[in-house]
Amino acid sequence: MAEDETGEVPKLPPDARLESLDERLDRLQQAEAQRARKGQPDRVRQFGQKLAGQMIGAPAGGFLFGLGLDTLFKTKPLFMIIGLFVGFGVGLRNVYFWTKQSPPASGDQVDER
Repeated sequence: MAEDETGEVPKLPPDARLESLDERLDRLQQAEAQRARKGQPDRVRQFGQKLAGQMIGAPAGGFLFGLGLDTLFKTKPLFMIIGLFVGFGVGLRNVYFWTKQSPPASGDQVDER
């Protein structure tokens, strides 16, 4: 842009099209921000789902692994029971380490009743 003798850029007259575009852009940005806020997952719910998955998945995996070993070695209930308990212990250990690493955000407190 051309500068005058004082070194300042001369002021241009306002353009109605640009103002209208700015207003529409602001409205769309606000709508997008509101939509993005609604889509944010709840950290406490995520943690609960993770916990449930571990407390169900780890014992189930240990049970199935033990069942496979029992079938292989023909010792029917032995490895199946051991695998179930080991899987439960692994699930508890994972949950313990998750609680030590990342507590829920300060705004997402669990309602204790």
